[in-house]
Formats: sequence, C-alpha cells, structure tokens
Amino acid sequence: MSGILRGHGQTRRLALYGTKGAVSRCRDFTHEALDDWGWTKSGDEDAVVEDVLLLVSEVVTNACLHAGGPQELTLNQSGGRLRIEVADASPEPPRHRPPRALSQPGGHGLIIMDRLARTWGSEPRGTGKVVWLEVPVPEGRV
Repeated sequence: MSGILRGHGQTRRLALYGTKGAVSRCRDFTHEALDDWGWTKSGDEDAVVEDVLLLVSEVVTNACLHAGGPQELTLNQSGGRLRIEVADASPEPPRHRPPRALSQPGGHGLIIMDRLARTWGSEPRGTGKVVWLEVPVPEGRV
C-alpha cells in the first residue's frame, strides 16, 4: 500500500516492559510501521523518517531515564499527521532543563522535540502519563 487515504487512520501499539533494549525495539517498530505506511518507498523522505526515528528515540529515552521506563508506544497516522505516544508510570510531566552547551551530552531531548515535532505535550493517564508528539505525514502519504 503506497499511502493512507485521508480520514482512514491506522494505529499500532507496542507493549513495553523495563528499559533494556526499549529504544531499539521502539525504533525498529516505528521503522516497520513507516515502511508499511509507505513513508520509505521513495528516497525523498529519508530525512523525514530519520527525524521521526530520532523523536521516538528521544521520547523513549526520556521515559527510561526519568520515568522508570516506557509501558507502551502508540503510533497513529490519520488526518495528515503521525501522532507518537509513549506511556509511562510517572505522573511528572517532562520539563525543560536549564540551558547547557550543545556539545555536552544529555539534556537535549526536549529541545529536539521542540525543533522537529509540529507539536508535543503530555497528559495524565491512569497513575502515570503519556508524552505525545505529532509530525506531518509527507506529501503523497495521506
């Protein structure tokens, strides 16, 4: 299938337990979904796919470092946007840290989300939260 018809959404969920290998599992899961949805069929979208994989890596890493690990990754493509959600057990929302030198490792995940996602945020879910972000679906893929 080369794309998704507007109005018809697709959702994929990956249950997660613990932190070991979570980032790579989520990246692989996301890459497979994007491939199935036609994002990787033309070489023009390589940068967009890499941006999405980087965003997934950052939000999952944040859940591993600050929330005891992710519980679920949800991908929903509909209405011209891809929504990525990562659920975890911590009720604490993500917070920007004081600015650091970009050459220093760590502490840049939310800056990356600010720059690459169309929008992002968090919302309570059960006793924890979901951190979500949205990116536009590439032209010809909606």
